[in-house]
Amino acid sequence: MYRQRFGLTGHPLPKNAQGKTFFDKSPGFKKLERAFRQLIADPGLGVLTADAGVGKTAALRHLCAQLPKPDYLVLYLCAAVGPFDFYRALALELGLRPAHRRAELWASLKKSLLHLVDERSIAPILILDEAQHLSDTFFIDLSAFLNFAFDSRDLLTLWLVGLPPLARHLRMQQHAPLAMRIVHYLHLEPLDREAFSAMIDHAFKAAGATQNILADSARELLFRTSRGLPRVAAHLLHRALYEAHERNQNFIDDHSMEAAIEQSPVGQVVLA
Repeated sequence: MYRQRFGLTGHPLPKNAQGKTFFDKSPGFKKLERAFRQLIADPGLGVLTADAGVGKTAALRHLCAQLPKPDYLVLYLCAAVGPFDFYRALALELGLRPAHRRAELWASLKKSLLHLVDERSIAPILILDEAQHLSDTFFIDLSAFLNFAFDSRDLLTLWLVGLPPLARHLRMQQHAPLAMRIVHYLHLEPLDREAFSAMIDHAFKAAGATQNILADSARELLFRTSRGLPRVAAHLLHRALYEAHERNQNFIDDHSMEAAIEQSPVGQVVLA
């Protein structure tokens, strides 16, 4: 509705941002990109944590989208399931009929992964999101599952992705065998003022803007309210664009941004 007024061809900071619509210049993303490419070249276990709204899942989605599909198989699963349900879900993603016994299920999964790598030259990449919900039993099992060929090979690139409690969980003594397999551990922070401003500039440019739409004071208000969280900033920015459109304005000023924040449940939660 607002795009024609502001001369936009798309939405700034879209939820499905990837490619040219994804902001890839933050220091945190650059570190993640290096670690991601290292695990692509040499498969292993990575752990990525961040507070809600920082953009950890979006960052991995952007990186995975750049991989050539004939050479890589990206599997995305959410961790809000029990251990056995996870392996059954993984089997289904690999096109297998899940066995009802864990030993048989593990055997079929490992056989399938070996076939992918050795026979079809396809590198499997598994993203396990919301991993802070995983149980102690799951983490203990996972260490054993990642043991291939007498622990002589790493066939699977696995990213455990979740909120900061995930890292604290993995530091528990009982999970030492799994922690020893972690090749990369990264924690993404909210954007600072400079990176946040660069993200906003990139967002409008990627959305087709040819002139400045956001007043400097409104930009500062957006940064302070969102606390550098891209997800919150995206929501508030969209609300502000609608608000400015309703006010028959061709730019977002303080009043439009303030109204967007006041009317948005997300803005109120962040301010609380």
